[in-house]
Amino acid sequence: MIRSIVLGLLIPMALAAQAAAQNQGAFADDPYQPNVKYDGRFTFVRIRYTPLSNDGGFGRFRGRYDPKWDHDYAKGERHFSKILAELTTLRARTVDTNILTLDDPELFKFPVAYLCEPGFWNPSDKEVAGLRSYLTKGGFIIIDDFVGNQIYNLESQLRKVLPEARMIPLTPAHPLFDSFYRIPSLDYHHPYFGQPSIFFGIFVDNDPTKRLMAVINYNNDISEYWEWSDTGQFAIDLSNDAYKLGVNYVVYALTR
Repeated sequence: MIRSIVLGLLIPMALAAQAAAQNQGAFADDPYQPNVKYDGRFTFVRIRYTPLSNDGGFGRFRGRYDPKWDHDYAKGERHFSKILAELTTLRARTVDTNILTLDDPELFKFPVAYLCEPGFWNPSDKEVAGLRSYLTKGGFIIIDDFVGNQIYNLESQLRKVLPEARMIPLTPAHPLFDSFYRIPSLDYHHPYFGQPSIFFGIFVDNDPTKRLMAVINYNNDISEYWEWSDTGQFAIDLSNDAYKLGVNYVVYALTR
């Protein structure tokens, strides 16, 4: 299923170089901030991991952001958290965010986690076990920012976490897309490469009528829109659509 979707979607390196060059030097040099203790407020949690050594040709453009798990940190989550606080009744931290590993017991205090660039995700055995426990005990993870054949690594790593689980394509009919905003269409594209987006879910028992444990934004990068939403780099409608997806994900995860 996955391989049939990916056929024809591999990234031409010329497009990759062009898009990356447009952003060369654009990453803010935000130092990693210390984590904050759980106090009942929603706190954006980003997952840190040791990436695969093969960078697919992108590393030379990343500069300080070569670790890959921190792409769009910290402006992306701060902007998004402010939107959550302004639009919903959620008590959200708007400045402080956390960075945790999947084997950190602290992760279980936070119901929603965000994992970036899974094409380079390389979890240890302890991190695999940690994510399995987190998801099966009620946690929800957003997997974002990857394109083309990077999906093969994600699929491989997820099979370690939940061997029987399958990535099931989502449609606008799923309650995820009506949990806060009504999102009638999933006609999205990657912000730089133009690939048509596909949204996958991982469900308990592979049953779409049961709890959704993970949402996967394939051929998309919603945190890129969040990060640059105050600069005019992207059309307002595109940034708004990315915020709508994120708000729906969080509201769904906290109410289901």
